[in-house]
Amino acid sequence: MNQVIAYLRTSTDKQDLNNQRLEILDYARLHGLTIVDFITISMSSRQTPHERRIDELMERLLPGDTLLVTELSRLGRSTGQVITLIDRFVQLGIRIIVIKHNLILDRTQDDLQSLTLITLLSLFTEMERIMISRRTKEALAAKKALGISLGKPKGTLQASIYDTDRQRIVELLHLGVSARHISTHHLQYGSISGLNSYIKTRHLR
Repeated sequence: MNQVIAYLRTSTDKQDLNNQRLEILDYARLHGLTIVDFITISMSSRQTPHERRIDELMERLLPGDTLLVTELSRLGRSTGQVITLIDRFVQLGIRIIVIKHNLILDRTQDDLQSLTLITLLSLFTEMERIMISRRTKEALAAKKALGISLGKPKGTLQASIYDTDRQRIVELLHLGVSARHISTHHLQYGSISGLNSYIKTRHLR
């Protein structure tokens, strides 16, 4: 059975949250929609998709489901962010209802306005991808022309899961404990080959 999920992105003002919730509930009642869940986040210091609970929406919503928001700006902090997100949902077959804009985006419906908007949003998204790729290539080419070495310097060590236990590993090695025993009995995570590589590259013995 298709589900309806409401997404509320708010400031730290509780009144703002209450207003959004009431607006969504009124719309759902008038249009016979049953909301199964409200996903709410605060605007303050939230930036990544994980923190904005976008990944949670992606996991929860299935083709044919409906995402309900009060306005487009609730979906992101920038126009590009909003357009990209809408395009992802639409391509997954998820219907988006934006209450204040009286907008329903649903590619399964034979609605000229909706289909036109979806096409434009997809076009803008692709244009943004191309522009970002072009800017990246141009920046790399400029650095290369200036003789700036690209990538990490030779010999740079990557961060490792063993870094937090480095002192403990060193102490056990000095006591004569084998890497295999350290991996299987003391750390109980990672792999023996991974630990051996860590010990070798950092010259721990």
